[in-house]
Amino acid sequence: MVPWNGPRAKVQIKLSIQRLRTLQEKKLALAKASRRDIADFLNKNRVETARLRVEGLVQDDIYVELLEVLELYAETLQARFNLLDTSTGEQPEPSISDAVCAIVYAAPRTELKELQVLRELLMHKFGRNFSLSLVQPPDPTSPPGVPARVLSKLKVFVPSKELVDAYLSEIAKGYGVNWAPESTAQDEEEDEGIEPLRRKEVVDDDKGDDDDGVGGDKEDEKESKPQSQSQSQSPKKKELSIPPEKKSAGSSSPQPPPAKKLTEEEELAQRFERLKNLR
Repeated sequence: MVPWNGPRAKVQIKLSIQRLRTLQEKKLALAKASRRDIADFLNKNRVETARLRVEGLVQDDIYVELLEVLELYAETLQARFNLLDTSTGEQPEPSISDAVCAIVYAAPRTELKELQVLRELLMHKFGRNFSLSLVQPPDPTSPPGVPARVLSKLKVFVPSKELVDAYLSEIAKGYGVNWAPESTAQDEEEDEGIEPLRRKEVVDDDKGDDDDGVGGDKEDEKESKPQSQSQSQSPKKKELSIPPEKKSAGSSSPQPPPAKKLTEEEELAQRFERLKNLR
């Protein structure tokens, strides 16, 4: 076990961060090439081979996520190095406890020598009991102090069929390959079979509505004809019902209004006018 040395530990943290970033870039480049190969397998209809390659791709993606988390914890130790260097107890300070426990527990599961050297420095810093609690925990599934997001990235499992299909669908879409999962293809075929039936039902309904509309128009025309005939005959009946006296009275010329009765003075005035005219 490497003894604790402050300046060396500081340099080792910096080297670990650089190597973590470099390894992430390398893994991402390999994952991109692997996706291209999987797209070729799908294009050649080698689906089973593509599924196996996708399972490895899923594990690689999880490994890259683990490297990202460890990089974050290494940066935490770098930012709080003074607190780390001045710690004297067998347990790290709460502000750096997650970072120390994560690196000590997960470093052997990576391929980075720089991170493993940093792990040995941290184990020497906090003593044997602290190291054994992480290296040989009572419950291997939940060692004390290790963050849950680190433990979730270290679980070994076989990806589910749904996850593999999701990866394959995204890869096929990204590289322009005409491929879809079996369940999706069956659903599309069922939808294609149901759609013509729906269209036929809609067309039949439209025809029925048109027929009803034509019949209704004819009935309306039949009903409107008697009404118009009755309306055209009604004025004649009214004319016949008028009595002849009223007709003759209406056709005769208007009578002059009766003469207005004059007063005595007005009669005298008229007489004088007549006498003047005689002269």
